[in-house]
Amino acid sequence: MQYSELVKIYEKLEENSKRLSKTYYIAELLKNTPTEDLKIITLLVQGKIFPISSEEKIGVASQIVIKAIAKSTGEDIKKIEQEFKKRGDLGKVAEELIKTKKQSTLFSHELTVKKVYDNLKKLTELTGTGSIDKKISLISELLTSSKPKEARYIVKTVLEQMRIGVGEGSLRDAIVWAFFDTQIELNFDESKNKAKYNDKYKEYINLVQGAFDLTNDFGEVAEIAKTKQEKGLEKTSIKVGVQIKCMLAIKEESVILAFERVGKPAAVEYKYDGFRMQVHKDGDKVTLFTRRLENVTTQFPDVVARVKKDIKAKQCILDCEAVGFDPKTLKYRPFQEISQRIRRKYDIEKLEKELPVELVCFDIFYYEGENILHEPLEKRQKILKKIINDERRKLIYVEQLITDKEKDAEKFYKQSLKDGNE
Repeated sequence: MQYSELVKIYEKLEENSKRLSKTYYIAELLKNTPTEDLKIITLLVQGKIFPISSEEKIGVASQIVIKAIAKSTGEDIKKIEQEFKKRGDLGKVAEELIKTKKQSTLFSHELTVKKVYDNLKKLTELTGTGSIDKKISLISELLTSSKPKEARYIVKTVLEQMRIGVGEGSLRDAIVWAFFDTQIELNFDESKNKAKYNDKYKEYINLVQGAFDLTNDFGEVAEIAKTKQEKGLEKTSIKVGVQIKCMLAIKEESVILAFERVGKPAAVEYKYDGFRMQVHKDGDKVTLFTRRLENVTTQFPDVVARVKKDIKAKQCILDCEAVGFDPKTLKYRPFQEISQRIRRKYDIEKLEKELPVELVCFDIFYYEGENILHEPLEKRQKILKKIINDERRKLIYVEQLITDKEKDAEKFYKQSLKDGNE
């Protein structure tokens, strides 16, 4: 697929602030994208090179891009810097300079989305001596072959400053519009910015959203939707090492209302004043993610060690809460006091001793090669209890009561508050 086709969509997305119109443009792009380019297109349309599940960044500074523009246009670096200060947008500077570039292009060729993606991905792989010159060459190679508007968006992508208003919701809906349009009987009126569809629309939205929650990769979801349709999305599974979007709790005002929502009997659990931690174990490799899907493995070597020692499973994904406690009194400490461990990149061993955490395990999604996310809670709890080596202020199973009596649930709740929980 030619990069110029993607640029046309970039322009429409940038010019139009209406969400339905954005969804329509992205859907039309996905429809016309060859299957082999779908993963690349879903990333580039968001201005990304890596899916959400990856922590890699392009990480190229504006000065490197300025040098690449100079190399590809023959323009003086100082003039480019002046134009950048005046405009505040290096993409627009590149666009204008490509229009009037001094250097003739001997080896330019039409850019494909794959060529753009491959060059930008290589930027993240270059390190060490000479890497800056190589990065400049990779960017310059693209700019040398680009048309003015292509240059603009290449620079914006390199600097990770696309900002064309493509959110997760628009991309999710666009996948449904592109690959399930006949099933949902889609009818979009671009002039009125109105869309009509049948009652199955929400069903397909949930299907795509569910697949994305498990993979955190719209490229993979789009490819499955196009090639395998509904059945493929339904079979989408979780993978050890790839973070899963957490389901958040729904608040109720009383025990009575809580029972009305979930039914009886119900599992009543302590609400700890800690932070959500998703634990992935694959042999000796342990990876830790926060609720916001940030990788915090390095910040919690104590938790990694406990999981290796006290979780008797080769492969598993656990849903947990990391709760801070006072190393002397062993009493729980509020989240605000121990939250600094999430961000700290230095003095980790010192902080580990000053602000220790207890890992409280309350659910399991994956066990020994099997996705058990949709198995009954009772079955998942049996597995979890079986594989945990329970030790207070180290790693424990959540404090829990299974009951159908409001009085017992209320008593349990009050005990939780007494024990210092929320």
